[in-house]
Amino acid sequence: MRARLSDIAQQAEVSEATVSRVLNDRPGVAPETRQAVLTALDVLGYERPARLRKRSAGLVGLVVPELDNPIFPAFAQVIESTLAQSGFTPVLCTQTPGGVTEDEYVEMLLDRQVSGIVFVSGLHADTAANHDRYRALIARPLPIVMINGYAPGIAAPFVSCDDGEATELAVAHLVALGHRRIGLITGPDRFVPVQRRVAGFRAAMTRLAGATEADLTELAELSLFGVEGGEAAAGRLIERGVTGIVCGSDLMALGAIRAARQRGMSVPGDLSVVGYDDSPLMAFTDPPLTTMRQPVTAMAVAAVRALVDEINGHAAPHSEYLFRPELVVRGSTAVVRPAEATPAPGGPKRQRPAPPALAVPA
Repeated sequence: MRARLSDIAQQAEVSEATVSRVLNDRPGVAPETRQAVLTALDVLGYERPARLRKRSAGLVGLVVPELDNPIFPAFAQVIESTLAQSGFTPVLCTQTPGGVTEDEYVEMLLDRQVSGIVFVSGLHADTAANHDRYRALIARPLPIVMINGYAPGIAAPFVSCDDGEATELAVAHLVALGHRRIGLITGPDRFVPVQRRVAGFRAAMTRLAGATEADLTELAELSLFGVEGGEAAAGRLIERGVTGIVCGSDLMALGAIRAARQRGMSVPGDLSVVGYDDSPLMAFTDPPLTTMRQPVTAMAVAAVRALVDEINGHAAPHSEYLFRPELVVRGSTAVVRPAEATPAPGGPKRQRPAPPALAVPA
C-alpha cells in the first residue's frame, strides 16, 4: 500500500515536508520527530522504505518461567522493546509445567546462534539447581544476564529487586496501622528471593513487633506460588489469628483474599493483605491491592544494557544490581480494629465470627 504523506503527517502531527525529509532520509530532522514519523508509518500499516529499515544486530533469547503471572509478561514487554531499540531481535521462550524446560530452550537458542540470553526468575534463583549450566554458557563464550535471583560464582550481571527490604517495608506498613500479629506467605524456601523475604520478615517482626522465635515459626507459611498456594497458606494463618498478611506475589495475595471471604471475613475490615509485584490490573481488583511494586522498567532496561555491553565487548560488572521496591497503598490494608488488636505476636488470638449460615429453602 502506497503511503500518503498527508495521512502520515496527520498521524505524526508534523508537516508533509517533514515526512518527506524523513522518508528520503535527509538531514535536518530532530531524532524525536524522525521517530514519530516512523512510528506513524508502523501504526498506519505502511512498510518502511528499505533505507530506513534497521538491520538486526542479532537474536537475543529471553527465557521466562510462565505467562500466567502477569509480572512476567510485564518484564518481557519492556525487555523486548529495549532490545529492539538496540537493534536486537528478541526470541521469547516461555516455560509451562510439563513443557519445554529451560535447558531445552537454551539448546534451541544456541542452535539459532543467539548473541546472548536474558533469564528471568530462572534456575539461577534455585539454590537446589546445578548452576554449572550457566558457567558453561559463559565459557562458550555467550553473554548472559539474570533477573531476580542470585548465584555466587557466576561471572555475569544480576538484576534483582531488594526482596528483603520489600518485606520489611510491608511489615512496617502493617505495624503502622496497628497490626502486631502479621503473617507471611511466600514460595518454597529453596529460592533465593524467598530466602531474602523470610529474612526481611523475621528482622522486621523482631524489631517492630517484638516477635519471638516461636512467633516467627508460627507466622511464616511457605506454599506454592499462585492463587491456590496463597489461599491454602492464608487459611492456616487465619486460623492462627493473624490480622494482616504479607504475600510473596500478587497472585498469592488474591488467594489470601479469597480465603478470608470464604470464612465470612472482609478485606481489609477483618484482614489486611499486602501483595508483591504490583503487576498489571492490581489497582482494579476488589479491593484494590496494596502491594510492593517491583521497578520492572528500570530493572529490565538495566538488564538489557548490561547484556548489550557484554555483547559489544564492554564487560559489565559481574555483580548484583539491587533495585529498591516501592510500597503502593490501596484498599486491601486498613487500621486494625481496636477490639481485635493484640499487644504482641504471641498474645491471645482473636475469635473470628462464624460465617453466616446459608438459607435453605423449605
